[in-house]
Amino acid sequence: MDRRTLLKSGSMAALGLGFGGCAVRTSQPAIVTRRLTRPPIVLAPIRASWDRVIRTTVGLRPHRPSGFVVKAEKFDAKTVVHNYGHGGAGISLSWGTGALAADLALEQSDRRAAVLGSGAVGLAAARQLQRRGFEVTIYAMAVPPETTSNMAYATFSPTSRLVSGPRTAAWEAQFDSAVEIAYRQLQLLVGPRYGISWLDSYSTMEALPSTESAEERVADGVVDDPEDRDGDARLDVVSDTYSAALPTYLRSDREILYPGEHPFQTPYASRRSSMRIEPSIYLDALVGEFHLLGGRIVIRQFDTPRDLMSVSESVIVNCTGLGSRDLFSDEELIPVKGQLTFLVPQPEINYEFNCMPRSDGIALGSTGEWGVWTLEPNEEARRRIVERAIERYARMRPPEPGMRLTQSRLKSFNET
Repeated sequence: MDRRTLLKSGSMAALGLGFGGCAVRTSQPAIVTRRLTRPPIVLAPIRASWDRVIRTTVGLRPHRPSGFVVKAEKFDAKTVVHNYGHGGAGISLSWGTGALAADLALEQSDRRAAVLGSGAVGLAAARQLQRRGFEVTIYAMAVPPETTSNMAYATFSPTSRLVSGPRTAAWEAQFDSAVEIAYRQLQLLVGPRYGISWLDSYSTMEALPSTESAEERVADGVVDDPEDRDGDARLDVVSDTYSAALPTYLRSDREILYPGEHPFQTPYASRRSSMRIEPSIYLDALVGEFHLLGGRIVIRQFDTPRDLMSVSESVIVNCTGLGSRDLFSDEELIPVKGQLTFLVPQPEINYEFNCMPRSDGIALGSTGEWGVWTLEPNEEARRRIVERAIERYARMRPPEPGMRLTQSRLKSFNET
């Protein structure tokens, strides 16, 4: 029974607040000292320490200030359908932009297609093409587990590092279509085969949240990005937010946790449902499925658009991510370096709190260094992330059992 049902279904009596036969003989509000019926949340402890660190990974997100590109372009007899520039939202949006790209490919008569790139975006586009009857060959220099997608934090975060400049109405329409398709598709893949699951995601709060809208939060510079975990402000300036850009009907509700209901040091916390994708499982599953349906992967590099003339397919779907900067001279693309440090896996950890638990390790991070091309780990960021994790998880403690329910407290519950 949730608190709304509890307070609305004759439940006042269950809390000692039955007004019909109440024996209160004073005009002063009654002080109710019964404990809340909702049990406190108990979370398994994360054992964070330097001797449990097992690896640090680095990937370069392909960010475009104006957002991803999905459009068709002619190169002599070839039609190139671009599908790149997803920032940190590649896994999240891949099935959606892949569907948009595949629909553009359908406008051509040839039912053989080449896909450039075998990360999450390329693999999802290839599968969407196969679903539409195409014979597909993927051309790539890196395949899982060596792709940028394998380095992702990988929660459903379809606006992460996606856009930082003005958005056109046409782009907004593409985004709305892509995010809805992707969200529904990923839900259909939930399960151990694809490494996708739901888990609770927690955030801490010193005070109750304000009632200002998501747009007002953006104007005030408030960032609410699921992938912005331990990024230092000096390294990561995020001008887009999860709350504002995601369509309202796709946002998961946030539940407020009050003192005594959670194990964190702050007075308040919040909990919302989050979708977790394990890249090592997910990408391998897509590769296997692609091969099973007749797809081929060819290891090959293309340096200029002229090189594309040598492939036999007349339809080419470009999913090269950051590689499109050189291959197609898109100088708007910039890297956003992301870094994760992993702890030894703990199977009992099934929640997100500034980390992402997986079967291959607990991911701590991530960072965002804009315009940085190096794949070398940032040692300062690594130290900061691990030290913060050690301190953060050491401070978690079981919540005090129950708390007093006052009239003002009851009013707060009725208003939520």
